[in-house]
Amino acid sequence: MSDLRVRFAPSPTGYLHIGGARTALFNYLLARKLGGTFILRIEDTDVERSTQESVDAILQAMDWLGLSYDEGPFYQTERFDLYKEKVQQLLDEGKAYKCYCSADELDTKREAAMARGDKPQYDGTCRDLDPRDDDAPYVIRFKSKKEGVTSFNDRIKGTISFNNQELDDMIIQRTDGTPTYNFVVVIDDAEMGLTLVVRGDDHVNNTPRQIQIYEALGYPVPEFAHVPMILGADKKRLSKRHGATSVMAYRDMGYLPEAMVNYLVRLGWSFGDEEIFSMDDLIEKFTLENVGRSAGVFNPEKLLWLNEHYIKTGDPQRLGELLGEYLTTLGHPSTDGIDLAEVVKTLQDRSKTMVEMAEKAVFYVTEAVEFDQSAADKFLTAEQVPVFEALVAQLEQCSFDAEGVEAAFKTVLEQTGLKFGKVGQPTRVALSGGTSAPGIYEVILVLGRERSIQRLKDAIARIG
Repeated sequence: MSDLRVRFAPSPTGYLHIGGARTALFNYLLARKLGGTFILRIEDTDVERSTQESVDAILQAMDWLGLSYDEGPFYQTERFDLYKEKVQQLLDEGKAYKCYCSADELDTKREAAMARGDKPQYDGTCRDLDPRDDDAPYVIRFKSKKEGVTSFNDRIKGTISFNNQELDDMIIQRTDGTPTYNFVVVIDDAEMGLTLVVRGDDHVNNTPRQIQIYEALGYPVPEFAHVPMILGADKKRLSKRHGATSVMAYRDMGYLPEAMVNYLVRLGWSFGDEEIFSMDDLIEKFTLENVGRSAGVFNPEKLLWLNEHYIKTGDPQRLGELLGEYLTTLGHPSTDGIDLAEVVKTLQDRSKTMVEMAEKAVFYVTEAVEFDQSAADKFLTAEQVPVFEALVAQLEQCSFDAEGVEAAFKTVLEQTGLKFGKVGQPTRVALSGGTSAPGIYEVILVLGRERSIQRLKDAIARIG
């Protein structure tokens, strides 16, 4: 075990999206590689927008991706007493103050600053006022440093410095008494003993403010590592217009978690020219030093390619269990008598997603075959009746294995004098309803002797 303590701290105001999932993954990999501790904290101080549905979705996505956490989940709404205590500490020490400026007054100050060409920040009107005894509403602001520079060494971006004159006195407690994000995140990270904060680089500008709060409260300042943003193909920040960005939406579309993990880590991290990484590989090889500084570009085709790879190389037994879930979603919960692992083996090389595999597998589990009309018109003709009858006779008596089924077809070909294509394709249509099913021997073996024979007889009846 090491002293490393990292965290993932999503806000439950929506589902877990691609960017957040990658941040969680980077933290998880660091903790597992170095024997550290990975903490999950739910930042739900935005009470109006936070929902239990979003919390459940985040926890579900973490579980699906295999990102197990060592501590948590902790909820900020359960820690308000601690935040109030720290606000009072800053007030008592003269490091924070009550601000009575109204929203209209702040708007006027902001507009005036912009008219002068100045940065629209709070001008410190209430910074040095004596305390008031009336009941006027107020917020509490932190007294930021007005001279010098606040710097930190970012583990990814290098040294970053901010002129303190550019940092206004931020609000740390709202009028209704609730604390603000930049304040509580410092307290939580400090009280939970965080040694390294890995997060998206949209938080870079928050960091100098947070460092000043660490110092004002006497907390040790952790290290920071800001990972680059994820952009769409148009080089704009990833959003819904670039496709489904919710992690679980990709599960619903038939993606495997190992494909998503592999893809997420490559959005900003590299290890030579390697593309395929298992979770164990990543735990061994991941370092912040190999995280790039430039934004990653989301490429749906690359994700699909990885998913296809993991389906092709996946364990049929495990994929069979997943296939059953997707078939249920498609309205086919009953797979009685069908070994789904064997179904998977026939479709692994023909499917890019589990949804695609499930759609192709429907014919295996339905009682009655649904025919493609054009295929039925072309291949289920009167001349096929004696061929099907001969095949039924052979299947009824052959040894029911690959060699036996092949021998049955060979006998029928000899009896009828037909080429294989004149027998195989019509049989495929009779058994599956279309022309794109897997190899006909495989289909027969997966369906089983009784189902295969019955479907051939049903086809004969349909022709009649």
